[in-house]
Amino acid sequence: MSLIQQVSEALQFGFIQKALIAGCLIAVSCSFLGVFLVLRRFSLIGDGLAHVSFATVAIGLLLHQQPILISLPLVALASLFILKLNEKAGLHGDAAIGLVASFGVAGGVLIASLAGGFNVDLMSYLFGSILSISTTEVWITWVLSIAIIVCIVLFYHDLFAITADEDYARVLGINPGTINKVLILLTSFTVVIGIKVVGTMLISSLIILPAVAALQIARSFKTVILTASLFSLISVLAGIFISYIFDLPSGATIVLINFTFFVCAWVASRFMK
Repeated sequence: MSLIQQVSEALQFGFIQKALIAGCLIAVSCSFLGVFLVLRRFSLIGDGLAHVSFATVAIGLLLHQQPILISLPLVALASLFILKLNEKAGLHGDAAIGLVASFGVAGGVLIASLAGGFNVDLMSYLFGSILSISTTEVWITWVLSIAIIVCIVLFYHDLFAITADEDYARVLGINPGTINKVLILLTSFTVVIGIKVVGTMLISSLIILPAVAALQIARSFKTVILTASLFSLISVLAGIFISYIFDLPSGATIVLINFTFFVCAWVASRFMK
């Protein structure tokens, strides 16, 4: 059977269709947000919140509730707590992230043990299983992804201003504290909806890699966002089909394709100089 036939066959299945819809929405959300996070040097916040989401997913499974619905408010609160530690407790961003992330992992392990250990459901959230995404999760992803993209568009000029020069943004009447809260809350929502795609262990890669790859070759800010979105979309689409055809883990496949784009972009940037 040819590759085209295999892809056509895959498109006939409902679970592939749901994976493609959710994956594309999450890819765009992650790439849009990732550019601002990388340039603001907030990249590690995604990794820290991913560790927290491990604990919240474990809570959801323990209570036999939809893990995403449990994770959304708890991870959002954790993101604001990290920001508060950074602003009020005198902790640098990486220290605050490390503190909350380590607590999240420890809590997740304890909760998982109470729930009977690392079962199949928890493992799918750890390492991603987009091919098993449910209809409910697709709808949640649809609503939140659209909300994230709309918020980024609405706050685009403010986000761009504080990313370019925070002091000048203050002169323009922009409150960096408020915009940072918006950015970090959007990041928490993106992490939660993305864990089904690549898992809590790899979600930060889906946020960071497309942005870093795009920054290697794009020259304008909007071009960086569009290029990052393109890299992310192709990675997710290709990852879904490759994982289905060759029976590979979908999350790891998507991240490796993203990393390949980064390597290619980095090599290309050396020749462009």
